[in-house]
Amino acid sequence: MAFISFLIPCFVISTDIAFSCQNTDDFVSASSPGDIIIGGLFAVHSEMLRPEEHPIKPVIQNCAGFEIQIFLQTLAMIHAIETINNSTLLSGISLGYEIYDTCAEVTKAMASALRFLAKFNSSEDVVEFKCNYSDYIPRIKAVTGASYSEVSMAVSRLLALQLIPQVSPSSSAEILSDKIRFPSFFRTIPSDFHQTRAMAHLISESGWNWIGVIATDDDNGRFALESFGIQAMANNVCIAFKEMLPAYLSDNTFHTKVDRAIEKIVKETRVNVIVVFMRQFHVLKLFKKAIERNVNKMWIASDNWSSAVRISTIPNIKQLGTIVGFGFKSGDISKFQDFLRNLREKPTTNNKFLREYIMLLSVCPHLEYHDFQTCISNQSQDELLRNVENKHQIWRDDFLTANIEPGFIHSTVLAVYAIAHAIQGQCKDRNCKDPDAFTPWELLEELKNVAVTDDDKEIRFDSNGDMSTSYDVLLWKEIDGHMEITTMAEYDPKKGEFIFADEDKKQEFLDFQKVQSTCSQHCRPGQMKKITESPHTCCYECVYCPENHYSNQTDMDYCYLCSNKTYWAPVNSTTCYRKTIHFLAWTDWFAIFLLFLSAFGVLLVLSVGVVFTRNLNTPVVKASGGLTVCYIILFSHFLIFLSTVFFIDEPTEFKCKTRQALFGISFTLCISCILIKSLKILLAFSFDPKLQNFLKCIYKPIPTVVICTGIQAVICTFWLIFRAPFVKQNFSIPREIILECNEGSIVAFGIMLGYIAALAFICFIFAFKGRKLPENYNEAKFITFGMLIYFIAWIVFIPVYATTFGIYLPAVEIIVVLISNYGILCCTFLPKCYIIIYKQETNTKSAFLKMVYTYSSKSASSVAVSQISLDSKSSSSRATVSDSCKSQKNSVNGNCHFQIQEQRLMRGKDLPKTTSRTMARKRLSSI
Repeated sequence: MAFISFLIPCFVISTDIAFSCQNTDDFVSASSPGDIIIGGLFAVHSEMLRPEEHPIKPVIQNCAGFEIQIFLQTLAMIHAIETINNSTLLSGISLGYEIYDTCAEVTKAMASALRFLAKFNSSEDVVEFKCNYSDYIPRIKAVTGASYSEVSMAVSRLLALQLIPQVSPSSSAEILSDKIRFPSFFRTIPSDFHQTRAMAHLISESGWNWIGVIATDDDNGRFALESFGIQAMANNVCIAFKEMLPAYLSDNTFHTKVDRAIEKIVKETRVNVIVVFMRQFHVLKLFKKAIERNVNKMWIASDNWSSAVRISTIPNIKQLGTIVGFGFKSGDISKFQDFLRNLREKPTTNNKFLREYIMLLSVCPHLEYHDFQTCISNQSQDELLRNVENKHQIWRDDFLTANIEPGFIHSTVLAVYAIAHAIQGQCKDRNCKDPDAFTPWELLEELKNVAVTDDDKEIRFDSNGDMSTSYDVLLWKEIDGHMEITTMAEYDPKKGEFIFADEDKKQEFLDFQKVQSTCSQHCRPGQMKKITESPHTCCYECVYCPENHYSNQTDMDYCYLCSNKTYWAPVNSTTCYRKTIHFLAWTDWFAIFLLFLSAFGVLLVLSVGVVFTRNLNTPVVKASGGLTVCYIILFSHFLIFLSTVFFIDEPTEFKCKTRQALFGISFTLCISCILIKSLKILLAFSFDPKLQNFLKCIYKPIPTVVICTGIQAVICTFWLIFRAPFVKQNFSIPREIILECNEGSIVAFGIMLGYIAALAFICFIFAFKGRKLPENYNEAKFITFGMLIYFIAWIVFIPVYATTFGIYLPAVEIIVVLISNYGILCCTFLPKCYIIIYKQETNTKSAFLKMVYTYSSKSASSVAVSQISLDSKSSSSRATVSDSCKSQKNSVNGNCHFQIQEQRLMRGKDLPKTTSRTMARKRLSSI
């Protein structure tokens, strides 16, 4: 197969400097031979030196800023490989390594990755271009690294060409979980998604919602900022400002932007919490400037610097305030510490990092920790070689141990062991001493299913290539005058919660709430947020919850409406209260008064009944229609009084249905009987023959009462079947529930009352016509007056009932029922009772006849005029009548007597006297 070869150039910086690149092997910083080679990419130096002018040649520059922490990670990789080689994990197979310094630069990292792709055992480091790399054997089988996400993104895209597994112990950008863009990338740490979620959770739990964010202006910083922004929004946390610092210290604008960030922090006085997503050397510069400006805030550290000893030892670091951060879960590193104690005995020929470190110890001797760190960070590789001349070599065991960041060491060791377990899986049935035994892409498939035991727990890569290990929540505390990095809690990404070892640690977490970092004051329970014109939802005013709304937590966006209408809440309420249920109770004074009136009415009915019963055969009782009619009317009055009881106390379905039907039917019965009495009176005293004939036709007492009452019964029955009254809760009063009866159908209610009114009106018309009848025995005018009382009461009732609400609404109907019932009862029976009791002399038959005779005499003239015009045929009729009376010897009979008097009237003899007697006789028999 044809292919194109590429040579990896090595540009010579200086022929006299050991760190210069004279050939491709010089490009390797640390190496060791083995059957299987693992590559390593670490940013042991923080920056790559750049010429004052832009380079015109493609030259890879030297680096400066030796990073002790990253150097320790390379040693952790070497220690892990040596431990594996001395174990039985890969029996008979040795691992080698090639470690390269990326100098935190993508460019230099790409050059290292390009060498990884070179064909195995190629003397000229040739990278072949092929359409199919399935059988291609590169110089390494897997890669550990890189240190930073931005570098890992670039390297991973290049390694994906041959699907070379890349396992990073520290690149946490969320985008690296995308297996489409980064198919061969793995990591032994969680994704930034979990870290940013943990940060947002911490901020929210501490009651902060107005924070600042500072990040590096690179892929890692931007992705972290984006992820944190999403998590912050989900937890109702607002970002007051975002400051981006250049990714490279060599950027000319770096110090200017640091000053601007500090100025922003000082200016935003309400922002007391700052989240920092930056590398350690960025944070170092930022904090030094912040200490100069006396900035005191709560700082939240990302995993990049949360356990950085070089930062915790900055002079006056405690002046910055409280620092809390998230670090990768650490494990047992005691063996690694033993490895460091024996590091002095290791050869430096194949480890330029170690050789440089020893030189730095000679150049910067006997300095305190932070001064020593500053000294080595300022040494470029070229300057170091010049300064180390004539220097006596020294060694410091304590310095490396003091700089250990357990989380990074642990994740680096896990990365190496994950690769080793994958190699073990590939070498079960193969001779792995042969470099061609397996390809990187086969190792990649094996790596997806690897299980590594860590702290007696088996952990695996998930489908995104991440290991879901937990975070340590780290709190920087001053102990004995020194800043110590302590573990306050553990954050479980799966459960999304903090786990505290003891109550003291939990109290430390709760103490964070003492720090105020809000755009607005917290809204207390009973209040809600009212968004102002600010674009941030965290800036708001606190307003009271309106009536019938409540809030039971702080900083609620809205108030809850009470769950249903049976509850209420006052303004500024934290809970809802059950509304008080009200109705016209038995114990209410007004209800007692109405019941007294009803009871009195019942007693009055019973008293009238007793009086009428004892005077059964008197003319007054007989003139009232007889005892049966009186009893029916009195019974209907009793039922009407009784119906008022159903209007009082707690309404029920039975009461609501009974009260109106009972009232309507009983009142109709009463009016029907009175209507019959009105017809009877009018019939008795009418002088118009035509009217008498009409009244005789319609005067059917029993059928009339049954039909009139039956119609009302039918109306009430249909009402109860189709739209029956029911119990209703009236919520018109804010804090109360009024239990009342809803009539179901206003139309049916109106028809019932209208029907009663129609009967009453007919009764009124008939009674009005007989209003001038004999005074002591005339019921017509009292019936007329009783009907007037009824009409006035119910006419007033309609607008009052329509405009009244509350517990006294039933009382309105009770009052009108009592008024109309009392009015009719009193007008119908009390005048008669008065005559029976106090004017007994008029309650005799003779007195009654005399009164009727007197009334008839006054009306005789009209009768005489009508009778004189009779023809001669009437004379023969009268003779016949007279002979008949004589032959029957009934001259003493009253009927013959009146007939004889009538004959006399026809002859014109004794007209007034005879007419009066005849009329009196008729009235007497009618009444």
